[in-house]
Amino acid sequence: MYAIVDIAGQQFKVEKDQKVYVHRLDTEEGKKVNFDRVLLIDDNGKVNIGAPAISGAQVSATVLEHLKGDKVIVFKKKRRKGYQKKNGHRQSLTEIQINDIKVSGAKATPAKKEAAAATESTDLSSMTVAELKDMAKTKDISGYSSMKKAELIEALS
Repeated sequence: MYAIVDIAGQQFKVEKDQKVYVHRLDTEEGKKVNFDRVLLIDDNGKVNIGAPAISGAQVSATVLEHLKGDKVIVFKKKRRKGYQKKNGHRQSLTEIQINDIKVSGAKATPAKKEAAAATESTDLSSMTVAELKDMAKTKDISGYSSMKKAELIEALS
């Protein structure tokens, strides 16, 4: 069983008990971390593809250590102009070990729920018309597409 997961903006093919180097994560060493953006799961030939992500799927991992990658030398030169520039870069990485791949039944992260609650508690006048129309669409208000901002605020409150 393997999964393709979006971790820190990059896609990785992961299996259980595999060690992966990813861009630096803001998690302490030894802590567990969950990734909800699972794009594909292959369970012994049974392929499940998300659009774009599979809802309910989750990959859990443990942060092993934070480290720096190999140095990459960047050398620029323009011939016959006397221009040379040498620079180096070391990428900050995190080594993680995949613990489990859950196909379904995983709970959504609480950060998304907090963001939804925060948008409801904010002042409607500070929101854009597009955001207000999205809220009206989710609350099934008819005729929201032709309403002005003041009308949308009145209908939503």
